[in-house]
Amino acid sequence: DDCVSIQTGCSNVYIHNVNCGPGHGISIGSLGKDNTKACVSNITVRDIMMHNTMNGVRIKTWQGGSGNVQGVLFSNIQVSEVQLPIVIDQFYCDKRTCKNQTAAVALSGITYEKIRGTYTVKPVHLACSDSLPCIGVTLSAIQLKPMQERYHLYDPFCWQSYGELTTPTVPPIACLQIGKPPNNRVQSNYDVC
Repeated sequence: DDCVSIQTGCSNVYIHNVNCGPGHGISIGSLGKDNTKACVSNITVRDIMMHNTMNGVRIKTWQGGSGNVQGVLFSNIQVSEVQLPIVIDQFYCDKRTCKNQTAAVALSGITYEKIRGTYTVKPVHLACSDSLPCIGVTLSAIQLKPMQERYHLYDPFCWQSYGELTTPTVPPIACLQIGKPPNNRVQSNYDVC
């Protein structure tokens, strides 16, 4: 399963010098199951080696939850033969189908820096909530190459993901929307932790 799993109520967590794999990688979540409130803040994950994991660094939340994840830094992550090195999944579902819901755990201030190595499926997958987009997603010094050049793999995917690219990335992550969403919803008390 996950090398490290960070759950609701975690704040001021520092994870470093971990050699991870095989398994699911390092995850924040899953959060917000059964319409619960989740609060996670000030998480640093750095100086990690991952080999042959399903995910690299992942944040996963259920639709229908509330609360927020803010202030997360993933830094100096070396991946090798990892299926999906960078993942945000706000549509997490552990059965065949889960019904769409508008409520979501709000994600903000998520930084990915110095993430390098090889992937086997897709380098970046940022799937954020339709009603509550991810804001403040920062990517810098990302260098991810397919394990085998001859296979056509998936391009980076972003949905409702807003932030900035502070350096060129490999591959180019052109799908990240720069800045803030046009109708940036003010956090209601429902979302405040």
